[in-house]
This record gives sequence, structure tokens and C-alpha cells, in this order.
Amino acid sequence: MKKFVLACFILTTAFAVVFTGCQKKTAPAADTGSAGQAAPVVTLKVLNYFDMTSANTVAADTEVWRKFLTDHPNIKIEREDLFNDPFHNKVEAYAASGNLPDVMYAWPSGRSTTLYANRLLKDLSPFIQKDGLASSYNPLALDPSQFAGNYVGILTQGLTSSHAFYVNNTVLSDAGLTPAKTYAELVAQVPVLKAKGYETVLMANTDTWVMQSCLFSLIAGRFGGEDWHQKILNGEAKFTDTDFIAALEFVKKLYDDGVLSKTTLTTGYGEVTGLFASNKGAYLIDGDWRVGAFITDQSSGQALISPENQNNISITVFPDIEGAKLNKSTSGIVGTGWGIRADIPAGSEQETAAWELVKWLSGKEIETWQLKTGGISTPSRTDIDVSSLTLEPMQKAIMALPAQYEVSTAVIDGVFAGDVYTPLNDGLQAIGMGTQTPAQVAQATQDAFDAWKANN
Repeated sequence: MKKFVLACFILTTAFAVVFTGCQKKTAPAADTGSAGQAAPVVTLKVLNYFDMTSANTVAADTEVWRKFLTDHPNIKIEREDLFNDPFHNKVEAYAASGNLPDVMYAWPSGRSTTLYANRLLKDLSPFIQKDGLASSYNPLALDPSQFAGNYVGILTQGLTSSHAFYVNNTVLSDAGLTPAKTYAELVAQVPVLKAKGYETVLMANTDTWVMQSCLFSLIAGRFGGEDWHQKILNGEAKFTDTDFIAALEFVKKLYDDGVLSKTTLTTGYGEVTGLFASNKGAYLIDGDWRVGAFITDQSSGQALISPENQNNISITVFPDIEGAKLNKSTSGIVGTGWGIRADIPAGSEQETAAWELVKWLSGKEIETWQLKTGGISTPSRTDIDVSSLTLEPMQKAIMALPAQYEVSTAVIDGVFAGDVYTPLNDGLQAIGMGTQTPAQVAQATQDAFDAWKANN
């Protein structure tokens, strides 16, 4: 049975907009009390993660938010939409000022750690128990140990792999190649693909989290073993040990061998999908969520890769690495979801309204819609009949990804604090640029871990 490990799934580029959810004219009339008085309107401030690089993001305004408002005429939503670092920076600012929104999108750990460390989100377990929801969700999604604060701070929408190896078989076929099964085979393909004008592996490494989350977490697991991160947390191992340095040296090898071009260090997250869709490279490394960028957008009827051409894309995990402790592995996570501000008074109308919204956003109807539109690949709910959905080829391929690996290891920014993974993220870029050695990056990461541990 595959093991998903606590982690955080972080996306990129930036977009900001403020939205006030108004009731439609066709919305049901407001409830009235016994004296004929209209029930009071409850206003919820919501912070939403808004990824404009994914198809069907715009459609969510109607399918997700306005439907909720129609069914809840006494709830008004003031929604703020942000993406990537602007989102995370705003969360930190809100947390520092004690002015968090009522309902907010969050991760189970990683860059949402502040919310758990300071107990700024309500524990949703009592709400889940009261409404009898446990039977409808994967037990892992409701396991307190999967969250940074050891309590269920969000109702997650899915489970995911932060690593996926997308294969463009059209490009490989043009070069007379087939998908590489080992790293040695991948290296051998570099000059062949270059001669035909193709990059080998495309990756958006301008944003420092991408290498760490979408590839290096997998590499660290393969060289260090399934529980490598726990050994460091327990003081049984260090980032400066041989296994972790070997993982960092493998990153250097990726660049030295030409598997990763240094141009990836200037490739943005919003750019890389277009490069892959236009056959500029044979492979793409990203998370499983990235399928959402390629499929048909319902509002426009357009797809970055047409359903017909999606049949030429296969999805697996990084090829076997000779000498690694593990192979056929990925880096797995409990997904993102929705939480409620902790200091909303218990039993208040505000709390009731906030919980209604969170249930809706992680409910069967919305998770089904997200599956159909590429928002998630593995739902947290267990009552969705995936076989009944009409899906495009890449969606089917990503849902079959679990059959491609045997072990899921930790995502680094999900199990270590930001003070620890930030110098690692920067160091991974420095290795690619040739400005730091693997040993130097390992030492900087260990120093950061020691400093963090001394203060915690």
C-alpha cells in the first residue's frame, strides 16, 4: 500500500484580485424568523488561492462560489484572490497583525506552518465528527499527524504527488527514442535530442520551490531511504551525511550531464507549460496538479494540448537512478484545503457560516467538479465514482500515476520549517549556477536546521 507523507504542495507566479460575492437576483429569498424578520446576513472574508495558469480557474467563480451564494442567501462573501508568493506573504502579514480572514485556503504544513504553530486555525475534528463526515473521506486526509500542528486545521481537497515525469512521446518518436527507464538511458538521449533541436527535460526553476518540491524531494528520498527526513528530525542523521550530499551531487550531475539545461534556471512557472505543449522538450518535471494547465478550459473550449494530442503524453516518475536506495518512488503529500480562523466565537452565526462554506468547498460536488476540470487528481473524498466521469487522456494518465511507483517519500517543505528549507531552495539554484558546491549547500542547510532547532 502506498504511503503518503506529510508535505506541502506549493504553486507559483502571481495574480491578485479582490472579489465581493453578491447574491444573484435569482437567489432564494432570505429565511425569515417566526416574527417575519429576515435572518441576519453573515459576511465572510475569504482568502482564496487563484491559479490563472490552470484551465477552468475562471469557471470556478460560477461553479463554486456563486452556486454557494445562491444556496445560502444569508451569507455574503468578500473574497480576495492571490497566487504564489503574494498569497503566502499576505498570509504572514495577516497572521502577524492578528487580522486573518474568516475562511482561508491553506496547506497542511510547509508555508502554512505559521497558522498551525500559533494555533490560528480552528481544529475541524469536532465539526467533522458532529456532521458525520469521516466516512466520506480518506482516513489520511483526517489524520492529525499529517498536519503541522498535529490537528486537522483544514479540510483537504485531495492527495497528491508533488513529482510527476511528463513524457512527450511525439518528440521522442521524432528523435527515434522511447521513454528512458534509467538515468543512464536518459543521459544517452541528451545528444540525440539536442541534434534534433529539443531540450531533454523542461522545468521551471526560476521559482526556487520547484526544484525542491517537484524533483529534489524525490531524489533525497531515493538516496536517503523512505524515512530519511524523520532521522534528521530525530537527531539520528544530518543534512551533512553522505546520503544527503549524494542527493545534492546528483542535482549537480543533472546539469553537468545536460539532462537539465541551465536555461531552466530562467524558465518561469507560467512559461514552462507552453514550452512543453509546443514540443520544445521531451520531458517535463512538475507536480501532478500541472495536468490542469493542459486540458480543455470549459469557458473557452480551448486546450493547451488538444485531447487528441494528449494521447501522445504519458506520465510516470523519474527514471531509476543507479546506486540509489529507492527507485520507482515519488514524493507524496496530503493536499491543500480550507480552514477557519481560530478566534471566531464558538457557536456563533459566523462560525456556522464559515463551516458551511468549508464543507461546500471540500464537498462531493466541488471535488467532483475539480476532478472533471483538472483541479485535483486524487480526491480526499471516497464517495466519488471516478469511473463515471468523462475525462481527457492526460487526466486519466495522472489518475493512473500511483501504479507507476511503489513508495512515496516526504516533500521537504512539508516536513521542515521555512527557516530550514529556504536556504536549501536557494542552494539548489546555486548548484545549478555553479556558485555553491553540494557540500556547501548541505552545511548551510544543517546550520539552518541547528539554528531552528535551538529556537524551537
